[in-house]
Amino acid sequence: MNDSQFLIRPVKPRRERRFRRPLTQTQFIAAGFLALILAGTFLLMLPSASRDGVGVGFLDALFTSTSATCVTGLVIRDTWTQWTLFGQIVILCLIQIGGLGFVTVGVFFAILLRRRIGLRQRGLMQESSSALKIGGMVKLTKRIVRGTILFEGAGALLLAVRFVPQYGFLRGIYYGIFHSVSAFCNAGFDLMGHQAPYNSLVSYQSDWLVNLVIMSLIIVGGIGFIVWEDISRNRLHFRKYMLQTKIVLVTTAALIFGGAALFAVLERNNLFADMSVGETVCASLFNSVTARTAGFNTIDSAAMTDGSKLVMLILMFIGGSPGSTAGGVKTTSIIVLFIYVRALMGRTYSVNVFGRRLEDDAVERAAAVTTINMALALGAALLIMIIQPFAMGDILFETFSAIGTVGISTGITRDLLPASRLIIIFLMYCGRLGSMSFALAFTQQKRVVPVQNPVERMNVG
Repeated sequence: MNDSQFLIRPVKPRRERRFRRPLTQTQFIAAGFLALILAGTFLLMLPSASRDGVGVGFLDALFTSTSATCVTGLVIRDTWTQWTLFGQIVILCLIQIGGLGFVTVGVFFAILLRRRIGLRQRGLMQESSSALKIGGMVKLTKRIVRGTILFEGAGALLLAVRFVPQYGFLRGIYYGIFHSVSAFCNAGFDLMGHQAPYNSLVSYQSDWLVNLVIMSLIIVGGIGFIVWEDISRNRLHFRKYMLQTKIVLVTTAALIFGGAALFAVLERNNLFADMSVGETVCASLFNSVTARTAGFNTIDSAAMTDGSKLVMLILMFIGGSPGSTAGGVKTTSIIVLFIYVRALMGRTYSVNVFGRRLEDDAVERAAAVTTINMALALGAALLIMIIQPFAMGDILFETFSAIGTVGISTGITRDLLPASRLIIIFLMYCGRLGSMSFALAFTQQKRVVPVQNPVERMNVG
């Protein structure tokens, strides 16, 4: 017998089973929005969705579906002229689900079916609604849906008062519902293309009823669901409100009236030259409100002065408030940074506002969100400038409108080449998901660094 037969051969280790890690909450929400966008894309590609009975191409359908799901309002095809009733209903459903968040809609249906809402579902709901704590998610979901039905229903009825005499009973009711949902979700889609394509609400420029209803829906949808709950619990007792509610309400009022005043001054010799005082006030307030992620307009955005465009760009960048249907870097982020700078200049140890001290993490997150959004908007603008020879101001207006999920344009959206459209689609998706959330979607978990590098000082500023 050969000695080699007695040699012990090394045993190959069995391959360890690699279990795929479950998606994080941020990754799940990102994937959910992407799935909703793709579903809407294929529905809008159907011949029955287009008036010509042929159907649109994939990129056009993807752009429209992304704009509706991300409640932006940028369009390359007029909503009334291009889409049939079926196509319009698909867009309306995408707006509603995208505005509330598919997690909120899913949890609500689970509640209706008396399904158990587990800890993971509650965590997803907390992440989706930007709630401060995981407790009370079921009650919050019910309040969000009930409040949405209440506000959208009231808005639809009030708008029907104007639309029914103009368009007939059924069409007037439908127009009221569509524009109420679009305004509450800060989407900016409209059906006024029968008057003139891409007309938006220009024909209702001096109509106080339509303006007030649309503005009210935009503001209520844009202040955030957490603010709703706080106001409903404490009524009009401002001192009892949470710090976030106080900041949101004060900042929202300051931006609305401050923006309106600037528009009135900057356009007094331009678009408002032939308007009465009442019409000027109405147009100024409406455009100040809608610039913060809503997307409707009652004046020609392309004809505004450069100063007004700059004001609108700033408002678009700021956007609405956390946990709302609005986009942008959010009112809280901007105020946190301003308060931090004020404290730094005053050499104050802590960052204080309304008798409370802000946590350091809030300042870091606000700086990160603002920086990422600014970088995305400017980087996308530079890429589009390389692709197409548009004016710099028009391109910046377009990219800031997309990242802020606003939807107001100077008119170049329809002329964008496929590569430029893909860039805008990416910005709209990041804007709705949240630029920081999009970045975090590519990381599984926080890295714990046991050893830190030595500190070295450097000059800043």
